[in-house]
Amino acid sequence: MAIVTAVKVPEGERRKLQLQSPANLRVIGEIEVDRLDDVQSALVRARAAQKSWGALTPKKRASYVFKALKILLDNMDDYVDVVLRESGKAATEALMIEIFAACDVMRYYGKRAPKILKTKKMNLHGALRFSKKLHIIQQPLGVIGVISPWNGPFILSLNPTVQALLAGNAVLLKPSEVTPFSGKLVGELFAEAGLPENVLQVVQGDGETGAALIESGVDKICFTGSVGTGRKVAVACAEKLIPCTLELGGKDPMVVCADANIERAAAGAVAGSIFNTGQYCCGTERIYVVEEVAEEFISSVVERVKGLRQAAEGEFDVGAIFFERQLQLIERQVQDAVEKGAKVLVGGRKNPELDGLFYEPTVLVDVTHDMDIMVDETFGPVLPIMVVKDEAEAMHMANQTEYGLSSNVWTKDSSKGVKLASQIDAGSCSVNDMAMAYGALEAPFGGRKSSGMGQVNGQNGLLNYTFQQSVIVDTWGGFITSTHYPYSLEKDDGMKKFMRFLWASPFGRLFT
Repeated sequence: MAIVTAVKVPEGERRKLQLQSPANLRVIGEIEVDRLDDVQSALVRARAAQKSWGALTPKKRASYVFKALKILLDNMDDYVDVVLRESGKAATEALMIEIFAACDVMRYYGKRAPKILKTKKMNLHGALRFSKKLHIIQQPLGVIGVISPWNGPFILSLNPTVQALLAGNAVLLKPSEVTPFSGKLVGELFAEAGLPENVLQVVQGDGETGAALIESGVDKICFTGSVGTGRKVAVACAEKLIPCTLELGGKDPMVVCADANIERAAAGAVAGSIFNTGQYCCGTERIYVVEEVAEEFISSVVERVKGLRQAAEGEFDVGAIFFERQLQLIERQVQDAVEKGAKVLVGGRKNPELDGLFYEPTVLVDVTHDMDIMVDETFGPVLPIMVVKDEAEAMHMANQTEYGLSSNVWTKDSSKGVKLASQIDAGSCSVNDMAMAYGALEAPFGGRKSSGMGQVNGQNGLLNYTFQQSVIVDTWGGFITSTHYPYSLEKDDGMKKFMRFLWASPFGRLFT
């Protein structure tokens, strides 16, 4: 994620932000901060464009998504280059997280949206089945505001945008101010695919622009980011009486059972903690290993972490910390842990051999829950390992958190793994794998407790960008309603008999 500094501008002009690469500290560009009036103007254009866009069939809307997919596949190296310039992540991770995942999203939802969004006709229950038919129509909400984060700047901008567009909405996308060019790519991609003008617009800026987006009067906000900012978004949306989906932070636990395949579990711990330099919301942030296998597990983890290559260019495994403030937070947490008795087995410092924002992959042991590293989100390449007596203690410790996003459990017994997973207060859990729920598009993804509100992905994720309108058709052409008045004792007696038939007689209950 780029280093951002304010640019001096004449009084009254829009603010400008300059960006530097976190890997090599070179200047990579500037953005102009959009204000409330800019966002409101964009909203007016979006509302006008949405009318004709929403009138298209889902199949027609999907055709634009498939065109964008082809363009992305034909130019993936160019897209990766932009992501790398402002994030400093490993090229393989940019390809996996941003491009592979984006292609999967576009194909998955483009293929399935027409069926998911199709008007559903249903028979009603009880007495209504004889005279009424229910139609559930998926109507677009209107204009969706997407506020995306810096850790997956392309995919986390594209995924909600694709779903909102397929549902018939226009979109105002505000990427993070520290990865604005990766977010801008989404707008450029769909413009090249021929998306009608103003159906998707990208607004740029920092918190001022994000607040303006909510204030402007959009019909829903999809926010991915920190818990603190998420709370502010929730309050602002509540005041506007608009729905919001919040995908926030996590402090995801990993539980290593005594019967786990230790080598695979160790590999999973390293991948889950170090992937994307530890900067993804469902990364492994604390590890509980049963004491019976702790020594073997820790030894394997240390060996693997020591073999990781960290660099700014060329072929490497671990990239830069995307955000300067994040590097400072990681340093504070590790220092706090060491001062309280934790032992550093690998790393534990800013990499002195690299100029950018690099923190060495770090393994900590002898950690406790009175250390910040075990209770607060780290978002960095750190593996704090706590040895526990047994699985029961591991499960207890795993739930000692205000967060509840994801988790993972390692055991050779998959049935036991599922049982243990169901005991963790988290929105998702992987058994014998690092967190996978966000990439499994069929799976609803979201957090419990302070980790979010609502869920994304899956069929319901797409439907969350629609309003489900109920249309009830009287198959008798209004005959029953025409006999509504006048009331009479005779009608009351008839209703009582009908009620006893429906809910007291065995035959009547067949219709309820």
